[in-house]
Formats: sequence, C-alpha cells, structure tokens
Amino acid sequence: MAHHNAARDSDLIGEPAQAIAETAYDRRWAHDLLDSVRCAAVLMGLLHVIDWGADTLTSARAALWVALAVLLFVVLCPARVSAGQGWLASRRLLHPRRVRTDLLVSVRCLDGVSQRLVLRDAFGERVEVDPRVLVDNPDLWHRLHEDAHTSLARGTLLCGATALRLLSERIDRENAATVFKVSELD
Repeated sequence: MAHHNAARDSDLIGEPAQAIAETAYDRRWAHDLLDSVRCAAVLMGLLHVIDWGADTLTSARAALWVALAVLLFVVLCPARVSAGQGWLASRRLLHPRRVRTDLLVSVRCLDGVSQRLVLRDAFGERVEVDPRVLVDNPDLWHRLHEDAHTSLARGTLLCGATALRLLSERIDRENAATVFKVSELD
C-alpha cells in the first residue's frame, strides 16, 4: 500500500509549476472558520457569564464550558477544500483526504441533515464535500467538472454521471439567479 501511495504522490509532485499555480481553493473557508470560532467563543462566554451571574462558577465548571466550546468548534470547523488538475482535497482538523478526480469511479450525493457529495477514485480513496462549496466556488467546480469528464472518457466513472449532472444543473440555476439578482432583473 505504501508503494502504491508513493507512486500516486510522485505523480502529484511531478506536476509542472503552472499546475500548482492553478490550484483552486474554497474562497469562503477563512470566513467560515472565523464564524466557527465566533460561535464557540460566544457559547463559552455566555455559559461563563450565566454561571458567574448565578454565583455557581467554579474552576471545574469553567473547564467544562471550555471543553464544550472546543467541541462545538470541532463540529462546526469547515473542511478546507482545494483542487488542481486531476485531484481534489478536503482537509479537516486532523483528517486530510485526497482523491484523483481524473480517475473517479463513483460520485454519490448523500442527503440528510447536511448534503454531501462523496467522490471515490480508482485507488479506493474517498472524499466528502459539501455541494455548497462547489456552488460558491466556480473554480473548484470547474476543476471537478473537467476531470469528471476525463473519468467518463476513460471509462472509470461507473456510477455518478447523474449526480454530477444534477449538481451541474443546480450550479447553473444558482449562478443564473445570482446574475439576475445582481443585474436587478429578478
């Protein structure tokens, strides 16, 4: 397995400097990260103030409120999504994932409390991405869309063309709505 990953990593390391410069990033990640920090800080502050006002604040309870705020931050902390030619990466606090988008095997859309797009490549790697990140970042979507077409042409993408088409339609619809709103034609 280590040899297998080393071969894939050498493909990525050997990319020309131009491809590295063309890496697309989630432009809202820093803002979302700051929002996560703010929410955790507000919760911690409110819990401390309420406990202090009720005259029940002890060092043990203060530590509990800090731990609760840290837990909230971990839950709310957004994944940092980036993409380049042939790859897409999602990096959480301690959980980086990378998938070869030019060798996709499946793309699934998971519904639930928070919608997720699950990408799997021919090497068995898996990445989950919030579709909202792709909607908000046309550069990321363009990279994924281009490479998904490469996977289709190679015949590796066996499951997921419909999910990609639906996502593409959603992105087109939301971009059109934004254009109409900005030009005050809505």
